[in-house]
Amino acid sequence: MTAITATPFKHTRVEDVQAILIGTILAALGVNLYTSASLLTGGTAGLAFLAQYAFPFSFGEVFFVINLPFYYLAITQIGWEFTLKTFASVFLVSFFADVTPLFISFDGLNPIYASLVGGFLMGSGFLMLFRHNASLGGLNILARYLAQTRGYSIGKFQMKVDCVIVLMAVFVVDYDAILLSVLGAVALNLILAVNHKPGRYSGF
Repeated sequence: MTAITATPFKHTRVEDVQAILIGTILAALGVNLYTSASLLTGGTAGLAFLAQYAFPFSFGEVFFVINLPFYYLAITQIGWEFTLKTFASVFLVSFFADVTPLFISFDGLNPIYASLVGGFLMGSGFLMLFRHNASLGGLNILARYLAQTRGYSIGKFQMKVDCVIVLMAVFVVDYDAILLSVLGAVALNLILAVNHKPGRYSGF
């Protein structure tokens, strides 16, 4: 029996716009669940959470600024299309993360629910962005650069960075929040592990 192979198709600009818009809204909603429960995640988003908890800045402000140095790598190593989509995605998550509390509040939020659902929301947002040649920048770009130029493992690099962020978190949040953040990281990565596999999705 001959296997049927799907022909890859290129997304239209309209499809890219709607995916980036919806993906960043989902991610920003997950960010607000985490903020309300004083949780954190890995990568540049994790650094933005730490800065938000330790200093009088919002997540959106820190997240946007902390990503700026990484765009040079994105331009030179990956290309302009990816860089522009990623810049737009980072800007929108920063914006939506800061304005979402104007429309919804999470009084009495259960931290376990926040950890799981926030992780699922951010994972779903990341997945939409990845499938449309975008990302949320930062350490994802650096990991991809090191993999291309130095042969580093992307997974091992990001795991080491996330471990450092968790260690830094002990000075900012309590141990319960750290454990719940680990649970959230599992939820987030479960979405990507199950749905972001080579050959399973033919759009680009």
